[in-house]
Amino acid sequence: MTGIVVDNVSRSFGAVQAVRGATLRAQPGRVTGLVGPNGAGKTTLLLMLSSLLAPDGGRISIEGVDPVQDPLAARRLLGWMPDALGAWPSLTARETIVTTGRLYGMARAEAAARAQDLLALVGLVELADAPAKVLSRGQKQKLGLARALVHDPRVLLLDEPASGLDPEARVQLRFLLRHLAAEGRTVLISSHILSELEEVVDDAVFLVAGAVVDAGAAQATARAWRVRIVGADVTRQSADAWQVVSALGIPHETVGADRGDVLVPFATEDSAADGLRTLVSAGLRVAEFAPAQSALEHTFLALHRPTASPSAPAAPPVQGAPPAPPAPAPPAPAPPAPRPAEEAGA
Repeated sequence: MTGIVVDNVSRSFGAVQAVRGATLRAQPGRVTGLVGPNGAGKTTLLLMLSSLLAPDGGRISIEGVDPVQDPLAARRLLGWMPDALGAWPSLTARETIVTTGRLYGMARAEAAARAQDLLALVGLVELADAPAKVLSRGQKQKLGLARALVHDPRVLLLDEPASGLDPEARVQLRFLLRHLAAEGRTVLISSHILSELEEVVDDAVFLVAGAVVDAGAAQATARAWRVRIVGADVTRQSADAWQVVSALGIPHETVGADRGDVLVPFATEDSAADGLRTLVSAGLRVAEFAPAQSALEHTFLALHRPTASPSAPAAPPVQGAPPAPPAPAPPAPAPPAPRPAEEAGA
């Protein structure tokens, strides 16, 4: 089992280079997240992996099959779920899944049984005989996932699968993806909902301006942590912030405040744990202490805004800081050097 292998893959649309020399691996038995801003090339890369778009250069392998050389073999291995479901509006949810199964060569009875199982799996049994055109965005996403799973694929390519899902359905999706990976499948998922992605992925690939980037340096930048003092509220967050600043002995300009919480940058989890110990030892009654952003969000923002200060918290700096001492007056200019005697007498 080789999963997904992408080596130096590029794709342009006229003068626009959507994907630039991308190289990545997605392994069987693991969920890999594809992370990047809008326009980073995520969907273009997924289209090439699904054999729907040919790369300009480079090599792609799906379980050892080249989707350019043998697209039919690749599609037998792949379950592809696009961001927007291209449903047949007059067909019901059940008919949509059965028709998809038939297109994969399944007998009608087999496709019907598979459809019933998948409708139960994604929570669409009550809407099985409703036409696809009446389904909500989230319900269409569930139907799209069922279509991607109809032929029991070894590799799943999912583009924004949680879009439009309610909170309960998102939790169910996370459990389902973990279950599919545990069965030995390769799961590659693209999503903008980074907090959701954080809870399901084993690995993350960051795509910026069409290129896969090394996130090591971004992951090493300081990360803001929320500190809430017992009894804190918005009206006194400045006072709380100055207690934290005083206890930790850090520059006040590195600390922020947000909705009653104090935001403090820590370089590592070890330094955050040391900081919490210091706060408690100083007598502060800490009610909450947690990262202000998920690790994926932190890395994404650091990559997307590389010029931003790595230690700057994601909130305005604390207001009400004691005034800084006045800057010392500049030294008086030195008197001009005396001119030579012959010039003085000129």
